[in-house]
Amino acid sequence: MEPVTQIDGRAYPFGVKNVDTDMIIAAEWLKTISRVGLGKGAFAALRADPANVFDDPAYAGSPILIAGDNFGCGSSREHAAWALADMGVKAVIAPSFSDIFSGNAFKNGILTVVLPQEQVYRLMEVARTDTIHIDLAEQMVTTPFQDRMPFDIDPFRKQCLMGGLDEVGLTMARGEAISGYEMRRMQAEPWLVPVAA
Repeated sequence: MEPVTQIDGRAYPFGVKNVDTDMIIAAEWLKTISRVGLGKGAFAALRADPANVFDDPAYAGSPILIAGDNFGCGSSREHAAWALADMGVKAVIAPSFSDIFSGNAFKNGILTVVLPQEQVYRLMEVARTDTIHIDLAEQMVTTPFQDRMPFDIDPFRKQCLMGGLDEVGLTMARGEAISGYEMRRMQAEPWLVPVAA
C-alpha cells in the first residue's frame, strides 16, 4: 500500500447522497478477484449518461471524490473500494460514510474524510474550477481560497495510512518480534516443531 500523506488535485464534484456499493460497482463486475480494471466499471450506470462527471475531461484522473451523506451504504463488497482505487481516487470527502465501506476504503489505502454538509457544499463549488489539498498529518482540507477545514481521524488509521501499512504490512513490521517468539517457542516446546519427512 502506498503511504498517504498529502493529496492534491481536482475533485469529482459528485455530491449524491445514499450512494450504495452497487452504484459504485455493479454486481456483474464482482466475478473477479483482481483489483485491476475495476475502475472502468465504477459508476457504470451513471456513466451511461454522456454528461456524467466521471467522464468529464475536466476531472480526468481526479484523486478526490466529493460525495453526499451515507456514501458506500449497502452491501459489504470490497470491490467498491478496489474500483475507486483503480480510478485513481485516493480520498473521498462526505458528511458520513457506511462503516463497512469506510473500513474497506481504509484497508485499501483510501482516506475517508468526514466534514459537515456546509463544508462539503463549499468544496463542491471549489471543485468545479480549482484544486483541493488534503494534508493527513495536519488533518486539514484546504483550498486556494483560504478555506481551512479540519477533520478527525482515528489515530491508528492515520498511522497506517501515513506509513502505507495494510494488514500484511502491519504484520511484517513486527517481523523481529514474531521471529523471536517462534525461536523461544521452539526452544521451550521442541515437541511442537514439525519433523521433516
